[in-house]
Amino acid sequence: MGTALVYHEDMTAARLLWDDPECEIECPERLTTALECLQQRGLEQRCLRLAAREASEAELGLVHSPEYVALLQGTQALGTGELQALSGQYDAVYFHPSTFHCARLAAGAALQLVDAVLAGAVRNGLALVRPPGHHSQRAAANGFCVFNNVAIAAKHAQRQHGLHRILIVDWDVHHGQGIQYIFEDDPSVLYFSWHRYEHGRFWPYLRESDADAVGQGPGLGFTVNLPWNQFNPELVLVSAGFDSAIGDPEGQMQATPECFAHLTQLLQMLAGGRVCAVLEGGYHLESLSQSVCMMVQALLGDPAPPLSGPMVPHASALESIQSVRVAQAPHWMSLQQQGVAPVLRPSPRSPEGRPSPLLLPGGPEFKAAATQDVAALSSLLDQLRLNPTPPVRTAVALTAPDAALALPSDVLCEERSAPQEETQAWARPHEALAQDRALTALGKVLYLLDRILDGQVSSGIAVTPASAAAATLDVAIRCGLSHGAQRLLCLAVGQLDRPPDLTDDGRNLWLNIGGKEAAALSMFHVSVPLPGTTGGFLSCVLALVLPLAYSFQPDLVLVALGPAHGLRDPQAALLAALLRGPAGGRVLVLVDEESTPQLAVVLARVLHGAAAPSLGPFSMASPEEVQALMQLRGQLEPRWKMLQVASEAGGPGSG
Repeated sequence: MGTALVYHEDMTAARLLWDDPECEIECPERLTTALECLQQRGLEQRCLRLAAREASEAELGLVHSPEYVALLQGTQALGTGELQALSGQYDAVYFHPSTFHCARLAAGAALQLVDAVLAGAVRNGLALVRPPGHHSQRAAANGFCVFNNVAIAAKHAQRQHGLHRILIVDWDVHHGQGIQYIFEDDPSVLYFSWHRYEHGRFWPYLRESDADAVGQGPGLGFTVNLPWNQFNPELVLVSAGFDSAIGDPEGQMQATPECFAHLTQLLQMLAGGRVCAVLEGGYHLESLSQSVCMMVQALLGDPAPPLSGPMVPHASALESIQSVRVAQAPHWMSLQQQGVAPVLRPSPRSPEGRPSPLLLPGGPEFKAAATQDVAALSSLLDQLRLNPTPPVRTAVALTAPDAALALPSDVLCEERSAPQEETQAWARPHEALAQDRALTALGKVLYLLDRILDGQVSSGIAVTPASAAAATLDVAIRCGLSHGAQRLLCLAVGQLDRPPDLTDDGRNLWLNIGGKEAAALSMFHVSVPLPGTTGGFLSCVLALVLPLAYSFQPDLVLVALGPAHGLRDPQAALLAALLRGPAGGRVLVLVDEESTPQLAVVLARVLHGAAAPSLGPFSMASPEEVQALMQLRGQLEPRWKMLQVASEAGGPGSG
């Protein structure tokens, strides 16, 4: 299954017919520029292209009132003056004679995408549409939005496909109050929005955009932000706005294009990878088009480029996260377990306590900031061009020949090895590598490692004899560090000890899952027992392993599944899939040959971009697992700041 791209050129027909500085940024070039960028990158050609259809009046009626639909239908016959007068009755909206047709196509595109994904024709996709939709309400246009495309798609998935759990993720810089109003009393739709709020000083200036708006009635706890691992969605809908991207005049924020690839990659861990993204905002044409390309690359399974810059969360972000945790804790057991601390708000007089000032468009400060953003974006794109996607996404060196039959067709089965002299030189200090089988396996590991480091292969899997697992890992670490890796993260699972002479020089970070107790022997040597519950395992991965990995910013990840590693295949797959993000996809997994043959196949699929298998029924973490993890995070937070994001006391005053 592939990725769908839903589009129709008629959606470029509507445009502003009078002078209005507020509305002029919502223009047809938003679509044409993004599509041209997808074509230039060869991404459109890799997608299944679907021509958008119009949503029917009955489909629009899933969300909107008949009177509102009829009002919009009537705009087709209005003159410019009448259109301008009607537009003035709404907040930040303009109408055009083609608006009704364009808006029906936008809603229909979202419906087509959902149908294609739920029918199994594609795995995921993007509806490239305008006008956007997430501000639109039952009987009102708002914020450039006419029909609520994502809300209509969610209602359609419920009615036509019988879905009972839908996650809507809204990363537009503006709060999608329209979606929130429509589903605030519906516990079958979890609405997760992160947006700029500034204590109500940012559009749409609504009190209900704050963290303590958690839904109402049966939908309490199903609005805003909460832990997805208890919800287990059947479908993920994304209100994909890109006005938080660098250079955007609306958001005036600094999200770089690759951020959206990482967000998309994380969402693909849910719902079996069934992700339907629908374009919302985004008004800086270059930043929008590059961000759209990054998202589509992630949907196609390409590795996300590494994030740039220091991995230190801003104090205001920690405040927001903690506010959400406090508001949501009464509704979600996993948050109650962690003992949510009160929100520690910074002083309004401190720099981090004040809302970031919005620059007046057209003013000298705005122009200076825009010039800086253009330069920064250009520099980022130059860096990305210097690190192209490797020609081979995944290569596998297996010992069982028949196991290759179940691999995706474009996964490379690697038979080559490093030169014999080189392999023997690396093996010499280890008696466990003296046997022919171990030496042969090591040669394949070294060859795969070199191909990953020289940019020919993104990720790899190699099978090693159980008796030589520790020695092979030791060689892989040393070879990686000597052959160009500046920072190497090693995640060792099972009976694997850290090499005794491995130094804490900042170039390697050792994480062991399967130790006897949770311990930070140093800031670069961390051990934690393997949790016995689904909730404990997810907390370990999402609240320890992943924040540490992003903080460390490795350029190579080694995952070693040693003897008696104890992981079920879905757990190992989730670990490998998530660790693609921090290292730009450069992951080498060493699998003990005593593991099931199917494990290597499952790992190959997720490293190749497929969704990880379900972990099965959710079970809460035990009190002992929660306590051990909290203590370990507390020890490590001073060095690894991204752990503050996962911390139960992660407010601005806690770090």
